[in-house]
Amino acid sequence: MAAKLKSGDKVVVLTGKDKGKEGTISSVDPKANKAVVDGINIAIRATRQTQQSQGGRIPKAMPVDLSNLALLDANGKPTRVGFKMDGDKKVRFAKTTGDVI
Repeated sequence: MAAKLKSGDKVVVLTGKDKGKEGTISSVDPKANKAVVDGINIAIRATRQTQQSQGGRIPKAMPVDLSNLALLDANGKPTRVGFKMDGDKKVRFAKTTGDVI
């Protein structure tokens, strides 16, 4: 099945410790059905010092299940995503308004 959420989409978290927070998807893993959202589901990871980084306790965004995310439409409200054919192209559209994303 095609991924309904893609990197660069603005989403809102529906459940969990970050419920109600908004962010932008930085990467999606369709096989694991997870996405990494900037500023959401932050965990502290201890890293070793290298020539490139100082090391220490670094906050890192961890993956969130796609079922816990909802796309924000043009009005800033959460919506589900559907697919439809627009001529000969398959496009995503917002279920609440019907607008093409």
